[in-house]
Amino acid sequence: MSTYDKYFDVEEYIDSFLAKTDWEVKENANQLYSFSSLLLRAGGEVIRRYLLCKVYPPEIREAYLKGYMHIHDLPFGVVGYCCGWDMRLILLRGFGGVQGRIYSRPPRHLDTVIAQMVNFLGTMQMEFAGAQALSHVDVYLAPFVRHDRLNYKQVKQNIQRLVYHLNVPSRWGCQTPFTNFTLDIHPPEILASHPAIVGGQYLDRTYEEYEEEIEMINLAFVEILAEGDGHGRPFTFPIITYNITKDFPFDSDLAETIFAATGKFGYPYFQNYIGSGFDPNTIYAMCCRLNLDKRALYIKGFGFHTGENTGSLGVVTLNLALLGYEAKKDEDKFFELLEKYANLAKEALEIKRRLVERNFRLGLMPFTRLYIDSFDRYFNTIGVCGMHEALLNMGFEDGIASPEGHRFAVKTLLFLRELIKQFQEETNHLYNLEATPAESASYSLAIKARKLYPDIILSGTPEVPYLTNSTWLPEGYTDDLYFIIRHQEPLQRLYTGGTVLHLWIGEQLDAEAVRTLVEKVCSTRIPYFSITPTFSICPTHGYLPGRHFTCPHCGTRCEIWSRIVGYYRPLQFWNLGKYTEFFRRKELKISSGSTTPVIKYSLEDYISVEEVLAKIG
Repeated sequence: MSTYDKYFDVEEYIDSFLAKTDWEVKENANQLYSFSSLLLRAGGEVIRRYLLCKVYPPEIREAYLKGYMHIHDLPFGVVGYCCGWDMRLILLRGFGGVQGRIYSRPPRHLDTVIAQMVNFLGTMQMEFAGAQALSHVDVYLAPFVRHDRLNYKQVKQNIQRLVYHLNVPSRWGCQTPFTNFTLDIHPPEILASHPAIVGGQYLDRTYEEYEEEIEMINLAFVEILAEGDGHGRPFTFPIITYNITKDFPFDSDLAETIFAATGKFGYPYFQNYIGSGFDPNTIYAMCCRLNLDKRALYIKGFGFHTGENTGSLGVVTLNLALLGYEAKKDEDKFFELLEKYANLAKEALEIKRRLVERNFRLGLMPFTRLYIDSFDRYFNTIGVCGMHEALLNMGFEDGIASPEGHRFAVKTLLFLRELIKQFQEETNHLYNLEATPAESASYSLAIKARKLYPDIILSGTPEVPYLTNSTWLPEGYTDDLYFIIRHQEPLQRLYTGGTVLHLWIGEQLDAEAVRTLVEKVCSTRIPYFSITPTFSICPTHGYLPGRHFTCPHCGTRCEIWSRIVGYYRPLQFWNLGKYTEFFRRKELKISSGSTTPVIKYSLEDYISVEEVLAKIG
């Protein structure tokens, strides 16, 4: 290889890590600088080079190295990416069963099922590169509360144990396991009439009979999350998603507690089943079907809400900025390049699928093999990054913020949707289109693009460039909430995998303000969103709303917390690209309204979500 070899200078590699001169030391904000992260980084580099030198052909290797596309988590590229598990597998089978390793029978008590959940998620995290998700957690835990005759104080103690244990850095690289929970508040229709499970046995009661216990569990979760840890810091995991359906109790005491926690610490995420047009039962049913029509596009779930017994085997993100630069003002050329690199992404994903399936058969994922038989229901995921920069390089004034740029972005996503339909029919494998989080990819792809073409237009600074995430508006464009939603509705509705609208908030909101905001967004087609307040933590005075480099009370240096992509971490752990982006974010001022209303363009000039829905049927 001319630019990348299977051999590398171990001395230089380790020294650069120890001295923190390599930006990849902060590639992952969930990873702590430690011996464990050094061990992970060195071992991961060996696997990365093995894959690039032996597994992937030269054209894919060169596309990756030059920055036309990013193959996510190459250091873990011999196993799958992320997984959503059916929690009933734990309830019916217990945990473990690998020969020569410990086995726990199906849980009979709440404290036991919580211990098994922690062990299950932590162990499965060792066999996947990314997130591990459980859905309907409140519903599945509720029967154990009644079985054990627990009061609220006892329930809260158990949920506290679960949350604290899931935030221990027990994963490789001194990381906290990346975990996601979906909570329902009410049993969803698909589960309501199903018999409850305790001790590996079906009971003569159904889940709809446990409303009181479900509410206790939800209240315990939210109160613990709102309290923070022993120093008042937020819990990074599990990432909580609430399904907002038409029967969501907006005016209840529980909802008020949820919204107060959101206004303070920014969790949970909200899955919009009111205005989005999606049916939670359809998404759930899709995840459980054995035979899927590959001619259709299926929804895996949005953002961090992953369905049960499904996930992604691999993710490849396309660098649209490079394609826009090379196409210049030739739109046909742009789509030729897009098709070329989308096909390379497909080839890379098919190669990885074959590799992971082989390793699965060989026993490289022994615990995963206990709970699933195959990866047939797992997606190959193609994502995009830098649509805004692509448009700037093609001569669209204001990039994706302009009506013309917006329409071209919609056209781009429609084109990719048709391509992945073809890929499904061609390969008989599931594909989805995702607004990939690109925590490190947005920075690394920009660095590679600048190296290839020094005059390319990128966001950030000449020294620290980055790409705007997927098809988002540039972070500093506006704080006009109505414009942001109107602009993003048609774009976010076109993704069939993960997508999220982050609403950056520069203040602590009270519960009533959050409730109003959630109701407003849920009346739109936005499928999945977060309300993300920025806050600071003083070692002495604890939580402080907003950005504070030093405490206004004592002058002590503070931690500033926000979402780097999908999860909260202090700024000092962010990579330079995301750090630079943070200070360009224009935060919404809900209490005082927009300070920079968009007046340059008329909203009627933008393609509407109704036009987009008419195109996709």
